[in-house]
Amino acid sequence: MSSRTVFRRRYGASPLHLLLVLASFALAAYAGVRLLKGDTLGVALWFVGAALLHDLVLLPLYAVTDRAAQRLFGRREGGVGEAQPRPSVNYVRVPLFVSGLLLLVWWPLVLRQVGHYTAVTGLPADRFLGRWLLITAALLVASAATLLARRWHASGPRRRAARDRRRARNATK
Repeated sequence: MSSRTVFRRRYGASPLHLLLVLASFALAAYAGVRLLKGDTLGVALWFVGAALLHDLVLLPLYAVTDRAAQRLFGRREGGVGEAQPRPSVNYVRVPLFVSGLLLLVWWPLVLRQVGHYTAVTGLPADRFLGRWLLITAALLVASAATLLARRWHASGPRRRAARDRRRARNATK
């Protein structure tokens, strides 16, 4: 047995994967050291606050939202008798996730919390909310169009079979 096979069996992935993971840990450690060099207490409080905000507010919020989306799209019965979410719920999850990520990154501008960015961006602060809403709407429309196109494409064999049955009935008349 080769050493690569032994390594893959013990580690579970290739040596390149391990190298990349170690490099990312080194980069994260470097960033942490640089970040904590300034206001250590402030950074620690920010991380604790972010973890608490996520665990106590955001996680229940998007768990409830996801349950509502699953109910909206219905559920199908699984093989063992338990209900499984439909894949179509992902056409709501993905655009809302991207929109939420954009809001998370740009929230001071979207919510008009700071006015001094006008000199940097060249745009007045009142433009960002409308643009974020337009991007969110465009993401949802693109996702809906993708869902409809995939359903239309998947229904092709059924449509052809129904057309063939109609032609066969009309031919016998």
